[in-house]
Amino acid sequence: MDQKKSNHPAVYKVIVAVLSIVILGLSGFFIYQIQALHVLPGNLLIPICVMIGLIVVIMLALWNFYQHVTWSRVVLTILNIAMLCVFSVGNFYLYKTNDTLQVVTAQKKEVKNTVSLLVKNDSEIQSIHDLNEKAIGKLNSIDALGTTKMITHLQEQFGVDTESLLPFQVHSYDSVEKEVEALYNNEVQAIILNESYRTNVLEYEPYANFNNEVRSIDEVVYYTKVDNEAMAVPEITKNAFNILISGNDTYGDVGELSRSDVNMVVTVNPQTRTVLLTSIPRDCYVEFVCDEQDACLAGASDKITHTGLHGINTTKKTVENLLGITVNYTFRANFSSVMEIVDAIGGIDVEIPEGMAVETFYANNTLEGVHEGMNHLQGERALAFARERYAYIDGDNQRVRNQQTVLKAIFAKATSPEIIVNYSSLLDAFQGAFDTTLSQDEITTLIKYQIQENPQWKFESYQLTGEGAQLLSPELGQTAYVTVVDPYSIALAHDKIEAVLKGESADSIETPVSGFSSQTGENTAGQEQEYYDPSQYDDPSMYYDPYFQEQPGIETEEPGIPSQDEMTVPEEEQ
Repeated sequence: MDQKKSNHPAVYKVIVAVLSIVILGLSGFFIYQIQALHVLPGNLLIPICVMIGLIVVIMLALWNFYQHVTWSRVVLTILNIAMLCVFSVGNFYLYKTNDTLQVVTAQKKEVKNTVSLLVKNDSEIQSIHDLNEKAIGKLNSIDALGTTKMITHLQEQFGVDTESLLPFQVHSYDSVEKEVEALYNNEVQAIILNESYRTNVLEYEPYANFNNEVRSIDEVVYYTKVDNEAMAVPEITKNAFNILISGNDTYGDVGELSRSDVNMVVTVNPQTRTVLLTSIPRDCYVEFVCDEQDACLAGASDKITHTGLHGINTTKKTVENLLGITVNYTFRANFSSVMEIVDAIGGIDVEIPEGMAVETFYANNTLEGVHEGMNHLQGERALAFARERYAYIDGDNQRVRNQQTVLKAIFAKATSPEIIVNYSSLLDAFQGAFDTTLSQDEITTLIKYQIQENPQWKFESYQLTGEGAQLLSPELGQTAYVTVVDPYSIALAHDKIEAVLKGESADSIETPVSGFSSQTGENTAGQEQEYYDPSQYDDPSMYYDPYFQEQPGIETEEPGIPSQDEMTVPEEEQ
């Protein structure tokens, strides 16, 4: 009996010694990961590491050498086991943080393209071999590369050398709408369509349910090179810079090519702690600037949303040309990203001013709208709020302001102490939710700056404005509703951005001073011009907004405000 009692202290000492070694290893790895992550400023990093080291040494020394009193053994065992758990969890989160930063800053060298061969759901055609003696449609010049890829694939499948030897007829169409119309009218039994153009089809009212009325019988996947390098600034916490935020109108993989429905230049000056949000409405009619390897029509004018079909680099270059600025970094997200990030931070709070309440979102009529005053929005409602335009007299202009409101709310929540509670879910949401050309070092430097300085950021905002028109859209192959941007508005946006970059306030620039004009090249400084700004009108009927009114004799692509009984919205709005 005495022998058994004498063995207990020995076993306890062995267990304590083993666990002490484990704790030492975990604490050492924890300190290493904190240093490697570079998120703590030097005046905090060294004291924190020293404090962790001292606590570990003292606790382990007491645990190993102060065991003769029962209560001390119990207390020290509990404290050291708790320390073991803390270091285990802490190491996991630090590793996960580092991994997340690597994922979102890793630049893909290629982008995925998918071209489908589509038939109607009620078609008897199940495979390409059922196309014998049938007819298929293709686009004449739009997405020429994708169409060629599919035709070549079909030639290989049927063992022929030329398109003319295929066992079916191939009809060419000049626009996406005409090609889809031919399918619906049974003029052709299948069509070749790049998946990134599906959202274009949904713009046309007769094909609002296109996704549910067609199916794919074959597809070709190919990859195109991406060359989107950052124009990095030295010492990112001391020098001002521009970030282009591009929001794709898709769910799922953020890397898929699709229209860029959100285009916002975020100008950050860390010295003055000023952030300017400059929004470009999706329908702005702008001159395309393309990559050399890009298939888009360089120099042609089209909606800026269509630049996204050719990748974020085309959007970036087009924005640079439009505003006469340098975009240092890009940040790309999509619909899924917004919902996941907002949910991960526990929702956002937005203030709705008087007269701007929305009972039900037309963008998603299954959701509750917003009321005057403070509203707490989870991911799905935040996305619907950011996309809503039909509920507002000011249409797309108000949608742009909503997008800026959501971005500010996300930033406020993400930089608040509350984020600690949702840290794990936020890291999960970030994985694959967006990509950026900001490097990992630059992101951690900005985090370090936020922790050390705790700056109170001043947000300013501006948006380009213009007037509606019906002009040729090369990406659609026909005329479409566009916004012809006011050159005065462009010049003012340019000067506001330059002011923030130079350390001044954007709000101090009320009229253009530089004379910049991306459209005419003329100097407009000092000239008084009429400035189109719908937000200045108390009575919305005082100005014409083509989103909600029809001009006589013109059929517009954009629908008017639907009634509450007609809230069937195209799938792209859901």
